Amino acid sequence: MPRVSQEQARLNRQRVVEVAASLFRERGLHGVGVADIMASAGLTHGGFYGQFANKDALAAEAFDAAVAEDRRGAVDAILANYLSLAHVQTPGKGCPLAALANDISREASNSPVRTRFTHAVERLAAILADLTPKASRERRRQRSLATLSTLVGAVVLARAVNDEALANDLLQAAHAAVAPHAAVAPHAAVAP
Repeated sequence: MPRVSQEQARLNRQRVVEVAASLFRERGLHGVGVADIMASAGLTHGGFYGQFANKDALAAEAFDAAVAEDRRGAVDAILANYLSLAHVQTPGKGCPLAALANDISREASNSPVRTRFTHAVERLAAILADLTPKASRERRRQRSLATLSTLVGAVVLARAVNDEALANDLLQAAHAAVAPHAAVAPHAAVAP
């Protein structure tokens, strides 16, 4: 069998990471296997171990890729995108914090994906703190952690209920709690 070029190997690895990032968010860390990921990426299972040490290593890299998809912007835009039914209904394309928090909480405290999750929480809280109006550093950090907790919690709950009206109410309540004066509708159909 002919060997693939280094460029093709790099592209294959990138494809596997992107597919894994989506599938892990859709099905959870333990809801998808290596064979499923490789098949979804259009590659053979055998090529996996030439690229990754194990599934945990892929999960950590896929988590980083998913976090990198998050966009910076104005608070209103972040809220409109994050607190939308589109985000709730497409976990494979949405925030990995909301999609994987429960799974990651069951991982060992020193697991690579849990460490990356922790860094992502810090990074996203820092982004939110930078967007927070002038206040002391500690107050901005507290507010950003509360905002992040509210955003993630609202999406997790909205995904768990089987009533779209209640899901929308959860999103609207979160929006009102974190930005009472924002003019953007929280249910705008904009993907995160």
